[in-house]
Amino acid sequence: MKDAIELFSELGRRLGGFGSFGGDSPAGDVVAQACRANAWFTPADVRRAAAALAGGMLRREALGKWLSAYPVPVCTPRRVLVVMAGNIPMVGFFDLLCVLASGHKCLVKPSAKDTVLMKYVVGLLHDIDPEVPVGFYDGKTPVDAVIATGSDNANRYFRARYAGIPALLRGNRQSVAVLSGRETPGQLAGLADDIWAYSGLGCRSVSLLFVPAGYELRLAMPEVNDKYRNNYRQQKALLEMSGRPFLDLGAAVAVEQRAFPTALSCLGYSYYASAGEVEAWLAAHDAELQCVVSESISHSRRAGFGRAQSPALTDYPDDRDVIAFLTSLK
Repeated sequence: MKDAIELFSELGRRLGGFGSFGGDSPAGDVVAQACRANAWFTPADVRRAAAALAGGMLRREALGKWLSAYPVPVCTPRRVLVVMAGNIPMVGFFDLLCVLASGHKCLVKPSAKDTVLMKYVVGLLHDIDPEVPVGFYDGKTPVDAVIATGSDNANRYFRARYAGIPALLRGNRQSVAVLSGRETPGQLAGLADDIWAYSGLGCRSVSLLFVPAGYELRLAMPEVNDKYRNNYRQQKALLEMSGRPFLDLGAAVAVEQRAFPTALSCLGYSYYASAGEVEAWLAAHDAELQCVVSESISHSRRAGFGRAQSPALTDYPDDRDVIAFLTSLK
């Protein structure tokens, strides 16, 4: 296999033009197929995800700085199975990147909701380097380790299914935002993106807001897809029938509560009296958190407004260092 930095920076170059191709081009056809396979995907979502990889994770200098902190490639390559989620476009790519960059062989089990895009990416890698050690899992080949992402129920299955091998397993996580009340219009626009990018489906999508006492919550919603809007109508009707107070944001509802909402088109918001009060809540719920969007409070997984959906290479999901896990395999 080629040097990992060379391989993935070239992949980034090829994905960089992904969004500029028309619907009658090969890449445009892939976008259309992906959206037909998963009605939650939009062409804009797919192009955004590809652009985020190309302009962020797959830049040569970013890859070099990231990998320089680890003893890679490993001396003894192992077969590592990656069981991917499919809630947002190419969400499983980062684990594939980590496996190959560490020097292991990657066996991919894509989500049925994101198979089109992952097949396209793997095809690009093989086109760049036919010897790259990545392929799709046949369900039979023995594996030496597994990285798996899914719901909490899926996570329990993973723990039983892969109990005999090293495993990095992820379940449900959600994200919060903490507002000071002094946010600029630009920061609030960034927060709207943190909430509604990819229809709010990712674990980095903000679904619970902490706001200072007396704060008037006002958010300008971006355009959302029809499935999200239908979900909003249902949630609004249920709240109206139950008589529970809520804020109508246009295509989402906001309910005062200090817990993560269970419905996609519903946001939770809670007033706070002091920063210490919020810090205590964050500490008590750390195992449920993916990231914290704020400019007014410190947190180990803090992201600035508008940055939740653009994680860096070191923003490991669930705060677990994937490369450290992979380089520890014996």
